[in-house]
Order: sequence, then structure tokens, then C-alpha cells
Amino acid sequence: MKILHLLCAVAVLVSFAMAQKEAPLPKDLPPYGAEKPLAAPTVSASKLDNGLTVWLVSEPGFPKLALCVAVRGGFAADPADRPGISQLLAKTMGQGTKTRSAKQVAQELQGAGGDLTAQSRNDYIEVSTTILSTKKDNAVAVLSDVLQNASFPDAEVTLAKRNAADELRQRESEPSFLANRAMAKVLFGDHPYHVTAPTQESITASTPDDLRKIYAQRFRPDQAILVAVGDFENNQMLGLIKARFGSWKAPNEAPLAAPATPSTTAQHSVFIVTRPGSVQTTLEFGAFGPRRGDPDYEAAEVANAVYGGTFSSRLVANIREDKGYTYSPASFLRQYRESGMAITRADVRNEVTGPSFNEMTYELNRLATTSPTDEELSKAKRFLVGIEAIQLQVRAAVAGELAGIWVDGLPPEEIGVYGQKIAATNTADVDAAARKYFPAAKAAIVAVGEEKVIRDALAPFAIPVQTMQ
Repeated sequence: MKILHLLCAVAVLVSFAMAQKEAPLPKDLPPYGAEKPLAAPTVSASKLDNGLTVWLVSEPGFPKLALCVAVRGGFAADPADRPGISQLLAKTMGQGTKTRSAKQVAQELQGAGGDLTAQSRNDYIEVSTTILSTKKDNAVAVLSDVLQNASFPDAEVTLAKRNAADELRQRESEPSFLANRAMAKVLFGDHPYHVTAPTQESITASTPDDLRKIYAQRFRPDQAILVAVGDFENNQMLGLIKARFGSWKAPNEAPLAAPATPSTTAQHSVFIVTRPGSVQTTLEFGAFGPRRGDPDYEAAEVANAVYGGTFSSRLVANIREDKGYTYSPASFLRQYRESGMAITRADVRNEVTGPSFNEMTYELNRLATTSPTDEELSKAKRFLVGIEAIQLQVRAAVAGELAGIWVDGLPPEEIGVYGQKIAATNTADVDAAARKYFPAAKAAIVAVGEEKVIRDALAPFAIPVQTMQ
């Protein structure tokens, strides 16, 4: 969740900075005001007799309610012969239950002011909706029905498969998607985390019976959390949840095991994904990074913000503002339950593929060897704390963040601790994280584009280069 919000924020700052070139800010602006501590939500945590975890955040006043359910077992749990089937499962589970048609599910939720959203992530499937708090009884009834009684009608699955195949073809035309898919394969090999999307073969082979079987295995109360954020009274909301979800039973079989911890060593080579006729090269550096619960996670976030995660970062200043090699380079951390990644990506013109590679390598190594200035450190920390505060103004974002925290095995208090740890991060913390995660020699590089252009441009660097199949 944080990645999307950070990238959106960087895009906004890019537009803002471009506008400022025409209308610069006045000089001698006053210093930053005192930083206000983040008002973290208060979470009431409980567990039903059937094992369903329930986290409630009561925020009276504005008459909206966000509901989010996370069920363990996403892409990493997919069968080897059906990679990415979790995405198809997410897209079809709301298309009918034993007693409601797809149209009835949609109409009843829309009557409560919301829609059903379901998506698969690496470690879990998330099902959510935001509705009017006065309509919560009806909405919770529909959500409960979908989570316990989805039927996967043949006609709806056929339509969803056709749409999924079309969507995949469209995504495969995007260099960023090709780079992301290739990087996952390079870093994780055959580990389940290498799956980032379905394949055309898995979409074609998947059947309604496959979906029903996987749904029956994964959707069980002892492997799920329900998060509610909004205008309600805790005891009343908990009573409603017990009434609708209390009869949900887990199967007798043991739940799916969590994925093993993958290797944390990346092969320092260039892996080419050929894109004939491309006028640009997408360069992606990928190394292993911290998990959300690791002690140096927040320090790594600050280090990344200094390096490439904000518009005022070193990487952006270098290859965008100073040299004009690319419009919007970015770096970010991505976390799974058992692993983490540090990613840098830039789309550059073919003729500056080599110089861009050189500067990205330089900035990674500069971060690992050069402490941030006081100004860099302050800007990075304020940016991260500020984005977190903005994100938590949206109830659906709070619900989704809490669900992800639970999947990662962390307590609800983590949602408030994050900002505090960011604010407390010092130069020594950033230096240690930078040395651990950011040296260029620890990164694999994926290059998407014209193969000859890439090979010729990178030949002077004497780094191993291979073409991915």
C-alpha cells in the first residue's frame, strides 16, 4: 500500500515542481513549523471463537464505513501449474453466491453506497468495500455471503478469463510490467514469490472447479482478518460481525503453510528482456531489502527517500534535473511477509542507456558511502511522516494498511509506531541501512528494450549480460 501512495506523491511533486519553474516560491521563506505527532487510530482487537481476527477502529462523525478482509494465501500459494490463479479467483469471487447472483451482489452493495473490490497480493487476497454506515447491516451480510458462499458460476468465470487474458496482453506491452515480472524471477528464482501475475497458459487452463477448490482451501476464518474503520460503536459492530461471521467454519484440513524464507543474495548481472523496436530502455535495479517488521525497516525507508524516493532525492536531481536522461525516475521498498526488495526504475532514451546505468550505479554507491546531509535527512523524514499522515485520513487506506500489517505478523500498534520510528531515525541508522541494502554490487539489473542497444551501451562496464527467455 505504501508504494502506491509514495509513487503518487512523487508524481504530484514532479508536477508541482514544474509549475514552480514558471512561478518560483518567494525567497526567505520561514523555517519549517513544529512537526505534529501522528494521531494514530485506536484499534480494538478481538478474535471470534472460529478464529476470525477482528480489528475495529471507531471514528464517529462522518457517516462512512470501510470494511477490509484479508485472507492468507495469494500468488505465493498458487499451484505450480496455475501461477497467478489467485488473480482470477479475486476477480470472480464476487460474481455470485449460493443465494445471490452477481447482479444481486452488486445491487445490494451499491444500495449501501459501495462496491466490492477484491485483489490478490503475494501473501494474501484482499476483499473490501466502503459503504454508508447506516447501511452496514446489509453490507456486512453481503460481504459475509461472498466470503463464505462464493459459487464461481461457469459463465462468469468464462467472461473473467477472457477479460484477464486481454488485460495480460495489454500489460505485457508495458516495459514496467515486463521489468517487474523479470526482476521477480531473477531475485526469487523458483521460490513462490517469483509470481507477480498469471500467465496466458494458467488463465486458459483454469476452470471453475479449480477456483472452487482453492477458495475452499484458503477462505477460512482462522486464516483471515476483518478490519472495520468508520462511524460505529465498537460493541455494536462486533455483535454484527459475530452474527454474520460466527458460523463460518474452518475445514478440517491444516491451513496452507507460509512460504519459506527465500535467499537474500542477488546475482549482480544484467538480464535483458528484449523489446524489438523500442526507442527507450527501462532500467531496473533490484536488491533484497528489509521486511516490514525488521528493526532497520524505517531506516531503510529514510535512506531510500534520500536516494530516489522523493522528488528532491539525489537520483532525481542527477538524472532528471541535471542531465535530463529521464522524466521520472523512482526508487521504492517492497515488502512481503518473508522477504523485501529495494527497487530502482527509470525509463531512459536509448542513446543514454549507458550513461544512465552509470549514474544509477554511482548514486547507489554514493548512498552506501556518503552520509545524508542534515537537510536531506530532515526532508526525507518529513516527507515519509507527512505521506503517512495524509494516507491515514482515508478510512479505506487505514483498513487496508491494518490488514497488511496483520498478514505480516505484526500487532495493530505498528500503524502508529511507523511514524515515530521514522521521526527518530538518525544519520547513523541511515548509514547502516544504506551499507546493508543499497550498494550497487548487491543488485541485479533488468533492462527492457532493444537488445543490441543495451549490450553495446553496457559493454564498457564489463558486467555479465544475459538475455532472458
